[in-house]
Amino acid sequence: MEVQITGTKLIKPSAPTPPHLRILKLSPVDQIQYSIKPAALLYYPADGSAGAEEVERRINRLETSLSETLTRFYPLAGRYIEEGNWIDCKDEGVEYFVAKVKGCQLSEINMFECGGLVIGIRVSHHLFDGFSAACFITSWATASRNGGIDDHEVISPTFDLTSFLPENGLRLPKMKPRPPLMGADNGVTKRIVFDGAKISALRAISHDPSFPRKPSRVEVVTALIWRAHMGVSLAKHGRLRTSLAAHSMDVRTRIVPPLPPSSCGNLVSRATARFVVAESGAGNTEVPELKDLVGLLIGSMTKCKETAVTREDVFPTLLRTRDELHEAVEKGEVDVFMFTSWCNFPAYKIDFGWGKPVWVSRIHSGYEAATFLDTEGGDGTEAWLSFNKLEMPLFLQDKDILAFTYLEAL
Repeated sequence: MEVQITGTKLIKPSAPTPPHLRILKLSPVDQIQYSIKPAALLYYPADGSAGAEEVERRINRLETSLSETLTRFYPLAGRYIEEGNWIDCKDEGVEYFVAKVKGCQLSEINMFECGGLVIGIRVSHHLFDGFSAACFITSWATASRNGGIDDHEVISPTFDLTSFLPENGLRLPKMKPRPPLMGADNGVTKRIVFDGAKISALRAISHDPSFPRKPSRVEVVTALIWRAHMGVSLAKHGRLRTSLAAHSMDVRTRIVPPLPPSSCGNLVSRATARFVVAESGAGNTEVPELKDLVGLLIGSMTKCKETAVTREDVFPTLLRTRDELHEAVEKGEVDVFMFTSWCNFPAYKIDFGWGKPVWVSRIHSGYEAATFLDTEGGDGTEAWLSFNKLEMPLFLQDKDILAFTYLEAL
């Protein structure tokens, strides 16, 4: 497959950002995010009726609607000032690339020779979490589809978290290391798929009458991957180790009184399930049952979802959950597995004006983590796994991974 970049430019907001919005102070939680740029790719199939002129019109519409959308999402066109932890919203623009791809296999815009289109978006984690990024993408698509941002469907976001959530003299902790970065040479990303039937079977065999509710598909998929990871750790260390499974959780719905519905920024906590190996059990060489891990995940995720947080406690709570996780990493005798779910995001409804995507994907990340996405039909789950390349083959040979998933090429 041959890729040719045909255009690169900076797209600026179609109208200047007002002077009083020029400086955006990052919240304490924004400030401690790592300098990574999560990405999403949206794949749109070829349309037999769309000739070269129509494809060019679509590209122009994407560019124009992006410029218009940036007037509402103006911090994206600014620049991060690390010394002061703020965004200079001076409308310098976002990087915009257009490329042509030879071959019909089905932010960057890739135009396939066969007429298909791929739209890729990357946003700095200093500014946006997954919820905020979804707001931006859906707003851009709506502006493109409806011919402008004046439509009532386009979100009007707010970025002033520090005005709603008091800091009260909060002192930021020293930056602690995130779970180990693998680097481009040490890591590999694989995509495994759980179809709807396999997930139903997993939910049936992993439920226990003592659970307060039936497990969700995210919980059973997490438990299966966590258990396989524990098996890899057992083979590596010769003994079972204490293990944590940490899921990113949006806290917006838990804040009292609630924030505006389109509050953008980083408002993510960690629901951390803990499997603890006592010192007396150091010789244990049996991984726990799947049902036991599901019970731990239900407990941690239910507690995280149902615990209300006052506005005064939001920042201290998010900082505390982050530090608890990273302190476990520092100890070195604890395995930490990171999970993020993009399931139930309306990704397969994102229509820029020529239909909905047939696939939504992500890219390789330089740190060990698992990210979940819906399959096109919505009943299955794709797990994008970024692990150490020496450990990945052992993980993929786990008997339950082989039984309940299938591996897809990237």
